[in-house]
Amino acid sequence: MRGDYQQLVDEISAALGAPATLEDRDFALIAFGAHDSDGDLDLVMDPVRTRSILQRRSTAAVRAWFEAFGISRAQAPLRIPPDPAAGVFHGRICLPVRHRGVVHGYAWLLDDGHLADLELGGPGTPPDPRLAQAMETAARIGALLAAEARAGRELGELLRELLTSAPAGRDAARDALRGALPEAAGGPLALVAVTPWDREDLDAAPLPSLPGLLAACAVPEAADRPDGGAGRGGAEQDAAAGLAALVRLRSPAALDPARAVAEQLLRSPRAHGSGAGVSDPRRGLADAPAAWREALAAARAARAEARFGPVAEWGGVGPYRVLAGLPAGGAADRVVRPLLERSHTELARTAEVFLDCAGQAGRTAAQLGIHRQTLYYRLSKVEQLTGLDLDEGEDRLLLHMSLKAARL
Repeated sequence: MRGDYQQLVDEISAALGAPATLEDRDFALIAFGAHDSDGDLDLVMDPVRTRSILQRRSTAAVRAWFEAFGISRAQAPLRIPPDPAAGVFHGRICLPVRHRGVVHGYAWLLDDGHLADLELGGPGTPPDPRLAQAMETAARIGALLAAEARAGRELGELLRELLTSAPAGRDAARDALRGALPEAAGGPLALVAVTPWDREDLDAAPLPSLPGLLAACAVPEAADRPDGGAGRGGAEQDAAAGLAALVRLRSPAALDPARAVAEQLLRSPRAHGSGAGVSDPRRGLADAPAAWREALAAARAARAEARFGPVAEWGGVGPYRVLAGLPAGGAADRVVRPLLERSHTELARTAEVFLDCAGQAGRTAAQLGIHRQTLYYRLSKVEQLTGLDLDEGEDRLLLHMSLKAARL
């Protein structure tokens, strides 16, 4: 399938005599056309094109500049001027890649001025024949992307059913997924979770093709809570989604492919402010629901603790493996609750760092950048608020777990 895209992009480049690039609707690179520019390296190595090729995605500033011209609604080619402030040093002609009215991506033609006389067409004016030919090719690309999206949706629906169905209903989804992925379903595999994930228009906006990514689906977060119930936000919170991605590993001991997929997914505009988690490896699909719970818990830990993120592995999140199994959104212990009020944020942070440092005052003061006497004063205030004795091990354990759970 990827080779088909490359051939079609090369056709567009050849038809119009300009370097062409194909991106999906999230601006992730699919293919780029090589073109002999008669030595004009500045044109071929345009910074935006170079970044797209090397990093597989354009920046938010570039995306905003292009989308301001209405490319997602365009039915015909658009001419877009340069914007040096966004790093767009050369103009573009954008060919919307559509199928049955849905935009699936964009073909970009670099223009240093040699396409300035190219007639784009309009009411009563036919486009240049070369451009009409390129748009026919873009339509063929759109059909391929649509077919790929349909296949991806079917796999995603099976994965969602496997992860969220009651145990008695999982066998059919597992068998169907094995049938659809005969070479990969035996493993080794891992689940990746990205949360939160904007599930809007997920079907019409397929995920990019990434090495090792077998299937992906949006999963309502409430479906994966140990208590199966609503969190603090009630029904609105239940609608929040995580993205589940099934990834094939090269070996049972190497999670690198899963981490690479997670890092790429985090760059999607639909993953703004998200964290990603990776499960322990699995040999096949039988344990996929448990792997998903691991991945989701690791993703929550990545958001809670910067030291884990942006991609956390289940095996590396320490006590969060226990905390993630507790009911989500549960009320804090009554003695700790006063410390969690906003007016006591500084005291809560002090207590957490003190407990993270195993109660060592010198380390805690250094990490917080305060004097020891200030530390002792704050800890005494913590004890007054909670009634806990920080010289007692069980009181320390209760406070530490409560603070970590609140962060999670």
